[in-house]
Amino acid sequence: MANYRSGRINEEMKREISNIIQNEIRDPRISSMVSVTRVEVTKDLSYAKVYVSLFGSDESNKETLAALKSSARFIRKEVGHRIKLRLTPEILIEEDSSIKQGMHIEEILHKIKEQEHHDNE
Repeated sequence: MANYRSGRINEEMKREISNIIQNEIRDPRISSMVSVTRVEVTKDLSYAKVYVSLFGSDESNKETLAALKSSARFIRKEVGHRIKLRLTPEILIEEDSSIKQGMHIEEILHKIKEQEHHDNE
């Protein structure tokens, strides 16, 4: 039962935080496209790790991540207004590099396939 509830909270937080980032934050440093990939709320509701994927140049991604981290208190306040929880968790924003890792692995596999094709000729 508790796992089901925490899953619901994670999804609700993900949806609301994504909405807040897209529509409420007016920081000019956010120049990369931001996608909230997942949210993990601790069982005691004290912290919420928010994983974001950033699509832009490395420099703009760094600025965007810094802007998001500095907006964490605003995001927490907005989440507190939108979701009724006993406690509103402290927001910790982390970059999710799984998409980049997946693209890198795909690139390696493609190179291996090309090498095998050339070796068979």
